[in-house]
Amino acid sequence: MDEARGWLLDVYADQVGGIILWLLTDDDKRLRLRMDFSVTFYAAGDFSLLRQAWIYLRDKDVKLERSARRDLFLGERDVLSVTTSNPSKLPKLFANLSRQFPSLDYYDADIPLSLRFIAQTNTHLLGRCRVMLDDEWVRAIEPLNSPWEIDPTPIPLRILTLSPDSNPVIRKPTQLRIRYERGEYSLPLEPTRTFMISLKADLKRFDPDLILTEYGDTWLFPQLTVWSKESGIDLNPNRDQSREILTRRADSYFAYGQVIYRGAQAHLFGRWHIDRHNAMSMGEYGLEGVMEQARVTGLGVQEMARKSPGAGITAMQMVTAIRNGVMVPVQKQQVEGTKTLIELIRADHGGLIYQPIIGLHGNVAQIDFSSMYPAIMVKHNISPETVETEDAQEGLVPKTLRPLLEKRLMLKNIVSDLDPRDCRVEILKARAAALKWLLVVCFGYLGYKNARFGKIESHEAVTAMSRELMLQAKELAEDMGFTILHMYVDCLFVQQQGFERSADFTPLMDAIADKTGIPIAMEGVFKWVAFLSSKRDARVPVPNQYFGAFDDGTIKYRGIELRRRDTTLWVRKIQLAVLEILAKANTPRQMMNYVPDVLAFVEHAKHNLKAGHIPQEELIVRQKLSRGLEGYKSPSPAARAALQLQAIGRQVAPGQSVQFLFTRGGSGVQAWELGDALDHRRLDTKRYCTLLDRAIRTVLDPCSS
Repeated sequence: MDEARGWLLDVYADQVGGIILWLLTDDDKRLRLRMDFSVTFYAAGDFSLLRQAWIYLRDKDVKLERSARRDLFLGERDVLSVTTSNPSKLPKLFANLSRQFPSLDYYDADIPLSLRFIAQTNTHLLGRCRVMLDDEWVRAIEPLNSPWEIDPTPIPLRILTLSPDSNPVIRKPTQLRIRYERGEYSLPLEPTRTFMISLKADLKRFDPDLILTEYGDTWLFPQLTVWSKESGIDLNPNRDQSREILTRRADSYFAYGQVIYRGAQAHLFGRWHIDRHNAMSMGEYGLEGVMEQARVTGLGVQEMARKSPGAGITAMQMVTAIRNGVMVPVQKQQVEGTKTLIELIRADHGGLIYQPIIGLHGNVAQIDFSSMYPAIMVKHNISPETVETEDAQEGLVPKTLRPLLEKRLMLKNIVSDLDPRDCRVEILKARAAALKWLLVVCFGYLGYKNARFGKIESHEAVTAMSRELMLQAKELAEDMGFTILHMYVDCLFVQQQGFERSADFTPLMDAIADKTGIPIAMEGVFKWVAFLSSKRDARVPVPNQYFGAFDDGTIKYRGIELRRRDTTLWVRKIQLAVLEILAKANTPRQMMNYVPDVLAFVEHAKHNLKAGHIPQEELIVRQKLSRGLEGYKSPSPAARAALQLQAIGRQVAPGQSVQFLFTRGGSGVQAWELGDALDHRRLDTKRYCTLLDRAIRTVLDPCSS
């Protein structure tokens, strides 16, 4: 029996039974391995229906048993256990059974295969493992590290980057840029046959673990399929040549009060494919962050790059459930308990928001509770099954979050101790940010109506506890002579005469941590910070809109134009530059000295705009369609641009972003994806100047008050 050691890259169902594993070995080989692996799901309900289901399934090449399994909320249930040794057949098997017996309750039927594998073997994706082999068959597998290690051995990935020389939506590409660790070059797309032969040879020669693309999901891989048929060159980008590209269609869905568009996807087997333009999280924390999320959640890198952090938290809860003998329901069965109107008002207060004191303030410390909501869940054992139970064992949600919370805190502590120029800082920050987003969504999923293990009462318990902790912190600060300028859910802005350095606020932070039992951190001390008022009524503060400069010159801003996705790059750049000018001021009083510099800078920017010196790419406005085009009675600018695209045969779905320029005359917009060159004299410079003036007023108004 042979032995191999290395990193686990991929796990998926073998079409003939069992599973396929891909191992990146210590001696730089990529092994395709097979392993016997059975999967089980459960059905519960009326005994007579279960008996009929048994009869229906007994000739379907499955193992059937009657057993007792635990439902998180209902306790032990008698269930029909259905086991198959061919995981690839489970989706169809379950679909047929649930269609035949829709009134039964089903469990563990839609758990991703990688999560089942992790729960059973304790070997995680991207983790190192030791494998005992009999030819290509895995006879035993042993983990060599944990997903919770702070400094895992780096994976020696081979990365191949493919990108067209132009946006395929706007104009037809003519070349494909190819980049790998040793160099970069371009392949002409014409003639097609020559291109296909060259690309096929490159894939074989480089044998990448990750193909990183631009427009790979929506253009390159669909186009390769077309070119393959036209040229007669069979190009299969999978490392596993027995599989075809797994494609998923684009769709729009409604979540958290907005319409979200998810583009088409192309997934590979044996290697990964990530399209930068279709990866939800790449922009937030890059490849290192995506890999960190895959490592701790158990979802594959290709999945995690395209899914929200909520899917990651759900995956982690599934693994915890499996390991603790809890069944995972296919559909949530619990509903919110009945409440009177008074009870609902008392229970559903949300997080504590203290209206800020409008205006400019100097020497203000921002103190944050570290991952407040997850920390509350862990410390106070708040979980759907424990919230109304005294002396309960550690709940499923706290058990899931505890190692995640501890790992992120350790990563942040390491970063704070490193020199900012250390090459490890950016990687560690990306990993910490990826874990932060998992922690951010875990609270929302407690109350999310479709969450497998959600219950609104546990959601309300967390916010109730957070309000109490914030009030305790406020009272402590005031008892120690501090003025509370603002409180927002999990952070406080405090000020006291003579307190200017971070160390001055350490006694307050220690007192709050001792009192609440929740870790607390110093975000920084502002030289000055401005809390903004409503544009409709200057007397009304806006809690989530502020900007300021820390004592090291770093700028922080929330809720202003710089943070809005529909603000043009030109306006964002100028507003940021204005803040950098004002950040030279060490006190609120000094800021007025820099206002003339700001005004001169803004006038120069307007002059450049009117003279046609600003690249039109910086003037693009991006807005989402909130509904189908037929649903607009008075089309918005984005809808008008979408109508222009529709006129040339391009469809835009609800939730999809539309890019356009403001123009003079006609519909007032021109869709950027039309690809037509626009004479700068047709730009509606007055409209752009209005947008800029609005952004500059946001910054300067506090200086003049």
